[in-house]
Amino acid sequence: TMQSSGHRFRDVEHHPLLASDNDAYDSSSASSEADMAERVWFIRDGCGMVCAIMTWLLVVYADFVVTFVMLLPSKDFWYSVINGVLFNCLAVLALSSHLRTMLTDPGAVPKGNATKEYMDNLQLKPGEVIYKCPKCCSIKPERAHHCSICKRCIRKMDHHCPWVNNCVGEKNQRFFVLFTMYIALISAHALVLCGFQFFSCVRGQWTECSDFSPPVTVILMIFLCLEGFLFLTFTAVMFGTQIHSICNDETEIERLKSEKPTWERRLRWEGMKSVFGGQPSLLWINPFAGFRIRRLLLRGKKGGPEFSV
Repeated sequence: TMQSSGHRFRDVEHHPLLASDNDAYDSSSASSEADMAERVWFIRDGCGMVCAIMTWLLVVYADFVVTFVMLLPSKDFWYSVINGVLFNCLAVLALSSHLRTMLTDPGAVPKGNATKEYMDNLQLKPGEVIYKCPKCCSIKPERAHHCSICKRCIRKMDHHCPWVNNCVGEKNQRFFVLFTMYIALISAHALVLCGFQFFSCVRGQWTECSDFSPPVTVILMIFLCLEGFLFLTFTAVMFGTQIHSICNDETEIERLKSEKPTWERRLRWEGMKSVFGGQPSLLWINPFAGFRIRRLLLRGKKGGPEFSV
């Protein structure tokens, strides 16, 4: 304990407390909030990077089949144009949401900030209990959880998703919700287009149905149907789960652990506005909102599992 600070310093996992002189971590190694806000977040996890690349390849495959197998060979010009523009716009929005989720700091607590100097600056009341994470030596805010993959404590951590190679937390949950929504939409759109294409091919006895041979066309469309069905099922369920969690002001970890809320829960509408930002508008479904290209031009120090570009 740090009696000189007038408060109790409790280790949440009952490990030895960090010494007041911070001999385990140099205070200069702790990243400040302002510095972290200017960094492009990226987790160097092999499994997560493979899953993220697979996600992009599957979306590109779907776009290839829809565009070059089904729409371009069609004799109906406006059918091809309308569906092509709609599908590709949804694909761009989905991949942009994926990038924003993957490259946005989910709400990481600075490493090694559990120092006596930092504690004194908090101006805590006498007897007030605060918690330290022994894994990253940081003061653990309420509702924060440690991610073993990101190696950081994440504010309002919902879960770690390998498909976006990142945690879903306080600062990037909106982009993850948009990602699941747009993937569900393009999956449903692809399935509808496949249905029309099969009907058209069968009715035309597979003549001039596609620029590819009938066997190749069938194989490509079957794979697209399987992909679309699996993606639609997964992302639609995940989208519904996320919206339910936001409305109940409860993360997935808190729900699974049946944690009793020690915080004042927001009303459903207030929870939505807190995650998506402000009053309802088209900005809610815009993954480019708040994006600043300046961040991509900044360089920072590499540290931990994330780095800056």
